[in-house]
Amino acid sequence: MALLQIAEPGMSAAPHQHRLAVGIDLGTTNSLVASVFSGSAAVIRDAAERALLPSVVRYLAPQDGVDAADAIVVGHDAQASQSSDPHNTLSSIKRLMGRSLADLDRAADLPYAFVDAPGMVRIDTAAGVKSPVEVSADILRTLRSRAEASLGGELTGAVITVPAYFDDAQRQATKDAARLAGLNVLRLLNEPTAAAIAYGLDNAAEGVFAIYDLGGGTFDISILKLSRGIFEVLATNGDSALGGDDFDQRIYTWILETAGLSGTPLAAQDARHLLTLARGAKEALSAAHLAPLAAKLSDGRALCLTLTRDTFFDLCADLVARTLQPTRKALRDAGLGLDDVDGVVLVG
Repeated sequence: MALLQIAEPGMSAAPHQHRLAVGIDLGTTNSLVASVFSGSAAVIRDAAERALLPSVVRYLAPQDGVDAADAIVVGHDAQASQSSDPHNTLSSIKRLMGRSLADLDRAADLPYAFVDAPGMVRIDTAAGVKSPVEVSADILRTLRSRAEASLGGELTGAVITVPAYFDDAQRQATKDAARLAGLNVLRLLNEPTAAAIAYGLDNAAEGVFAIYDLGGGTFDISILKLSRGIFEVLATNGDSALGGDDFDQRIYTWILETAGLSGTPLAAQDARHLLTLARGAKEALSAAHLAPLAAKLSDGRALCLTLTRDTFFDLCADLVARTLQPTRKALRDAGLGLDDVDGVVLVG
């Protein structure tokens, strides 16, 4: 079943026209692209059969004889350089979309050289000053190339997901990034609605559902009413500055405190390495009760710690509590109570 059938106003999608369209999840941590094959939606994989593209971009210094495109590394290879080249390897850029430097609470914690200028925040890299729109465009360009190689033709458009609580500036920044990447945006689709479709709620589910979407950089809660395959969004709320990155930061701070490194200036490479370890520990605790953390810093100091699931819960309890206020407000706006909700879809 095709999830979405979209035509330009005043035009019909003629059966004989071969038009290639995709859906793109432009995520804070990872991104992916999908299309419909023989009536079923499927993720388009890269040459190594990987579905996810880490939303990480590394910018290299221009060199004589090197094409500018080759000085931009996106995805897994860029992710591998986060510790060795933190100043030029940009991740979680979605959190900066449509934001000025004054809007950022944790700018000092990030290993980037921010440019103090009016408008959207910018970052100085070896390849020049980059905006979040330009970085996102490089991610989208990679997904576009993957899709066109798989589908065997030029894309005519894309549906791109965005957090439901993205404001107008953030939505416009996403459209601008797509345009820079050479993509025609057919529609911006709110992530909770996309999640409901992906979980098949449009097929058989009836009733009221809460879509609790805690992503890498944003939290969305949407209350949807489903009836005969029709979605009605009753209410939406969220926090565009709360996500998995904040949980990683709590573990990172715990590492510093436990290892006696609080207040000690760290090399950017060490800070990025410890933050990467923090994220790995968080993911490991999804399946295990203990997560070992071992690292050797650039000055020769070695760390060997163990984070328990209970400690992790304690570190992040207030972050989870922050999701409840928007959830309660969404229910109030929908005029519903907890007993009126027939099901919950957890996304993250």
